[in-house]
Amino acid sequence: MKENKAFFRLQHLCVISLILIRVALTAKITATTPSPLSLSRMEQYWSGSAMNKSKGMVENLQSYGIIKSRKVAEVIENIDRGLFVPNGVQPYIDSPMSIGYNATISAPHMHATCLQLLENYLQPGMHALDVGSGTGYLTACFALMVGPDGRAVGVEHIPELVSFSIKNIEKSAAAPLLKDGALSVHECDGRQGWPEFAPYDAIHVGAAAPEIPQPLIDQLKPGGRMVIPVGNIYQDLKVVDKKSDGSISIRTETSVRYVPLTSKEAQLKGE
Repeated sequence: MKENKAFFRLQHLCVISLILIRVALTAKITATTPSPLSLSRMEQYWSGSAMNKSKGMVENLQSYGIIKSRKVAEVIENIDRGLFVPNGVQPYIDSPMSIGYNATISAPHMHATCLQLLENYLQPGMHALDVGSGTGYLTACFALMVGPDGRAVGVEHIPELVSFSIKNIEKSAAAPLLKDGALSVHECDGRQGWPEFAPYDAIHVGAAAPEIPQPLIDQLKPGGRMVIPVGNIYQDLKVVDKKSDGSISIRTETSVRYVPLTSKEAQLKGE
């Protein structure tokens, strides 16, 4: 009988110990899991009736702490994302969307993140390059920020997307800048950049490169900044700053998932 009591007491202590271990592990996970506001957790998408216009989209991005400045908020509100997505697509939901040709338009939170990272390098009169410009959305945002005395350049190697993006821009608030030549979109391999208007204060790359292309580093102005996703299966959004002496510093902003930066042929094959 005494042996049975000892056994049950030991069993009871084991159960209590397991409960305490589980509580401790739960507390540790809770303490180390990033906040939902963390950029690394922005795969949690929102949607709903409030997301039917640019203003509602901006308000949600502000509430999540993605948009931090008035300038970025104004630009995203003025360049209507609804003009830059294929027909039948819900443009204001925070999710990447297919635009055909094995390409996508990034989720609004990623566009806002990149605009925030590049804001100081998109001042009036500055030069900006958008590599893999797709539907032209972010190129149009850049143009509005650098203004008529600046230069915003989009490069895209799918000719149909170049034509599509120009038509989109012509319907947007950036149309006058396209007409006056402060904004232009060109068909080329984005990995080679666009030397004609280099050096650039800001360079954005909208597809993931296995490594940072040297021509883009060369075309980045001393004192300028490039934002580029780097990696294959695992990708990080890298912030590349070129110092006044030409030296480069690179830091990781967040983990991301982009389509690959590759050749036109490989992209059309889905490689």
